[in-house]
Amino acid sequence: MTEITTAQLADAESYARAVTEATEASAAYYSGGDSRLDDATYDRLARAIAAYEAEHPAEIAPASPIGKIAGGAAPTGEVEHSARMMSLDNVFDGAELSAWADSLAKRLGGPVTGGYAVEPKLDGVAVAARYREGRLVQLVTRGDGSHGEDVSHAIGTIVGLPDRLDTPVTFEVRGEVLLTTEQFERANVIRAEFGATPFANPRNGAAGTLRAKERPYVIEMTFWSYSGLPLDDGSAELASLAHSRVMEIVAEAGVQTTAATPVGLRTCASIEEVQQRVEEIAALRATLPFGIDGVVIKADDPADQEKAGFSSRAPRWAIAYKLPAVERVTRLLAVEWNVGRTGVIAPRAVLEPVEIDGSTVTYATLHNPADITRRDLWIGDQVTVYKAGDIIPRIEAPVVQLRTGAETPIAFPTECPRCASDIDTTQERWRCVRGRECGQLASIRYAVARDCLDIDGMGHKLVTQLVESGQVTDFADVFTLDREQVLGLDRMGEVSADKLLATIAAAKDRPLNRVFCALGVLGTGRSMSRRIARHFGTMEAIRAADATALEAVAGIGAEKARVVVAQIAELAPLIDKLTAAGVNMTEPGVPARMPGDGDADGTAEPHEAVPAGPLADLTVVVTGSMTGALAELSRTAMNELIESAGGRASSSVSKKTSLLVAGEKAGSKRAKAEELGIRVIAPEEFAELLGDLIP
Repeated sequence: MTEITTAQLADAESYARAVTEATEASAAYYSGGDSRLDDATYDRLARAIAAYEAEHPAEIAPASPIGKIAGGAAPTGEVEHSARMMSLDNVFDGAELSAWADSLAKRLGGPVTGGYAVEPKLDGVAVAARYREGRLVQLVTRGDGSHGEDVSHAIGTIVGLPDRLDTPVTFEVRGEVLLTTEQFERANVIRAEFGATPFANPRNGAAGTLRAKERPYVIEMTFWSYSGLPLDDGSAELASLAHSRVMEIVAEAGVQTTAATPVGLRTCASIEEVQQRVEEIAALRATLPFGIDGVVIKADDPADQEKAGFSSRAPRWAIAYKLPAVERVTRLLAVEWNVGRTGVIAPRAVLEPVEIDGSTVTYATLHNPADITRRDLWIGDQVTVYKAGDIIPRIEAPVVQLRTGAETPIAFPTECPRCASDIDTTQERWRCVRGRECGQLASIRYAVARDCLDIDGMGHKLVTQLVESGQVTDFADVFTLDREQVLGLDRMGEVSADKLLATIAAAKDRPLNRVFCALGVLGTGRSMSRRIARHFGTMEAIRAADATALEAVAGIGAEKARVVVAQIAELAPLIDKLTAAGVNMTEPGVPARMPGDGDADGTAEPHEAVPAGPLADLTVVVTGSMTGALAELSRTAMNELIESAGGRASSSVSKKTSLLVAGEKAGSKRAKAEELGIRVIAPEEFAELLGDLIP
């Protein structure tokens, strides 16, 4: 994939090549196909072309995409727009935003009078929807801005764009049709069922779906309006109203607008406020249920808009602030097969290095062999790779239009990559038939790590020695090591040996939740282990519980409950060895809850012995660096502290979150909490709230 920068456009030949590449990419993008260039690469290419043309105005090619709506490459269509449907110019940082605001102020003879409207730049397909007497009669794509394609056959499949409104208004609304993350995933499942290749990305899926007329299946899409204007003789007052007020009227009529998105539509009095709002939206980007590639800023007042006017392709009173790319196209070089501690065989994609959202990505998640088959991935494919915020990069789909014929199938393993044993392929997640025995080393390292038994000094090299020597076959054997065995290890002196043995002895007294976590039960982790331990109180009660009893634990559904029961039964010999070695099997302060405890119908009541605590019934999220009395606590210790105070620790902010503890560099979680109206407190205030519970 070629990436041309400004420095490369040193002569007419490189300029002509760049123009050809940009126009071909635009044609593929706007026709609903897959562009060879992702958005970030295309933006750099377009800026390089513009820079060259500014220096060599006599050499501007007729085919240049600069100054043209949709790069001059969108399908024109047969339907004439009621008013030109234009593109937006872009800025890429705060300095460019300020420069645009200064330029606008010069055109207006002073600052904007009505402030700026700020809303998300949705990554979908622009359409115009025409309502007459409250009925949606026509849906038209942007096309070349003057004429677009009639896609009215899609009416009835788009959430947020009702067939009929509650009021008999006549107007035109413009906005973006897109696939939300959930709709995109569902669409690819449906396409796989019908033997179709998966969509490369949500925008491609929306473009193709919008134009499709004779598919044997229906894919739901979503619409958000970003403008409204008069149509025929109806709603003439819209032309004289502020943009923010127009959006209110459109929403009151029943059409979904950008104001209804999680980041909403907000008016800002100054460009400094706009910049702050851009940063807030950027921080929330990873949490949105759909893709955005920027933020749109508009002069809100219609008088300002009229005075500023238009260029050949865009309004001068509006600008798009483009955010760093979270989706790129790169090449799939190989697939690695790794075996986890429970014997699960997990594929990982090896990628041609590509920068996404400020970091270089060389690997991406592939869930399982069925996922690879569903996505129709081949070695050598150009693939769309997606990352948002802290999410691990993953491959969305191959760009099938870019296949050359040199691609090769991905070879699935026929035996365990670690031990060469048979593979259990009865479930989507393949697993070595030896299970935990195959993942012995990884399982022991996990169990003795800080978040579980916290045996300091037992690192990778030491565990490897113990396993290879046959002295340790599972982590229960760690507790039976004697001084002579430890002294026999490489580079182990008497002081080090005594220190390690003391740490191992201390680990026997860890609370049940840590012991249970060390078992590595599928479908559980630190948080779930704490909930299970605090619910049942003892390992005996956990082992006696059936799936129905486990479902009483928050966050465990019927399917996970069955898995946990089966896992505990499988781990029975290990649990017996731990008990025999003197490892603690109780949760401090929590009495045993055996099956049948509680009401006559078997429903257990909360333990009376467990105090409600200052965080009772609260869901708490901790983010950023802690200070003061909490500075030395790990995130695991913080979560344990929250639950010991009666609360529930969570890692993500949502409407269910009750409280956010925000330390230094809190980032996007704080921004989302403030957006949702969730209480935010500093570490010092949180420490004061918990008082003597802090260790």
